[in-house]
Amino acid sequence: MQLLKTAFHPDISPSDIAPNSQHTLIERHAARAIVIKDDRILVLYTKRYHDYSLPGGGIDKGEDEIEGLIRELQEETGAQGIRNIRPFARYDEYRPWYKSDADIIHMISHCYQCDIDDELGDTALESHELRNGMQPLWVNIYDAIAHNEDVMANNDKKGLSVERETFMLNVIAEQLVAP
Repeated sequence: MQLLKTAFHPDISPSDIAPNSQHTLIERHAARAIVIKDDRILVLYTKRYHDYSLPGGGIDKGEDEIEGLIRELQEETGAQGIRNIRPFARYDEYRPWYKSDADIIHMISHCYQCDIDDELGDTALESHELRNGMQPLWVNIYDAIAHNEDVMANNDKKGLSVERETFMLNVIAEQLVAP
């Protein structure tokens, strides 16, 4: 899978992840779905951060990327009939970690295109997703990009992932959405 970008949180530098660094690093893999119909993309709107993101999340122990993708897409959006799954690209990021097992996380997001049935079923959102006001929506991809860019420029409550998501939405628009 092609690596599109390696991003570093402002508090992390490449020297922090070098082999002789004093930092403890963990690696986490995620699978993210790209579902497009014409110029609309299936995204998650998160009220807490007021942003749009690709559906997906961490791959559980014992799952491969495709199994994680299907599970996350079903849980977060109620997607049914997930099919024609094909690799798109990868986005790596290093950011501070908040748990005691490490102080830096290397998040590796594996992004896949896929098709789904037109009708979404029920979601099975986790408690923190419900508290954050997460909901699946079909949105014009260019509107989602403009919205997220405004959030990055003007919202001090923005989440850590909005830069990744906006970067990916721009690449998806350039490469996968007909002008």
